[in-house]
Amino acid sequence: MEKKYTPSLWLCILMDLIGCASYAVPVLGDVSDLIWAPISAIIFYRMFGGPIGTFGSAFNFLEELFPGTDFIPTFTVAWVVKRIWAGRRTVSI
Repeated sequence: MEKKYTPSLWLCILMDLIGCASYAVPVLGDVSDLIWAPISAIIFYRMFGGPIGTFGSAFNFLEELFPGTDFIPTFTVAWVVKRIWAGRRTVSI
């Protein structure tokens, strides 16, 4: 059985906090989101990969790009989904 990589929960929380950091500087925040959105999407895909990484990176890109949606903890939600997905067992007949 192949062991699949699951990123650290602490790393996911840190990435979500970095995404929310744009709220600290009101005017600069929207400009920094334009820079952070593609970087965050690439990091997201590299961290999760597969279907979760593909869907999640596109969602994360849009979430970081649109104002007022930075509060969504995309990385942490993906970590939970990946842990649940990894816990599922498929039965081959």
